[in-house]
Amino acid sequence: MSVKLYYTSVSSNVETKKHQQKMEWILGSKKIEFQKIDIAASEEDKAKMREIVGDPKALAPQIAIDDTYCGDYTAFDEAVESEALEEFLKGKKDKGQKEEKEEPKEED
Repeated sequence: MSVKLYYTSVSSNVETKKHQQKMEWILGSKKIEFQKIDIAASEEDKAKMREIVGDPKALAPQIAIDDTYCGDYTAFDEAVESEALEEFLKGKKDKGQKEEKEEPKEED
C-alpha cells in the first residue's frame, strides 16, 4: 500500500499551501511514508487524482492509498483531530506506533 499526497506546487492560494504543508508535516511526524504527486507538473497526474476522487473539478490537496480515495484536507484534519488518522488511511499503520501485545500470563 502506498499513501499518495496529491498537491500542487503552483498555487496563489495561501490556505491551500498551508493545508498541503500541514498534511506533509503530520504524515512525516507520524513516520507514515508517502509519495508526493505534483498535479501542476503533470496533466496526467491531475486527471488521475480527479478520477480517484470522482470529481472532475477536484483540487489539491487530496490523499489516496494506491487508487483508493481517502479524502481531502478537511477530512484529513478531522481524522487527525479525532485521533482516527489510521482509520482514515484505510488501516495503514503509523510506523511510530507500536502494536500493543498482550503479555503471556504466567501460571503457577
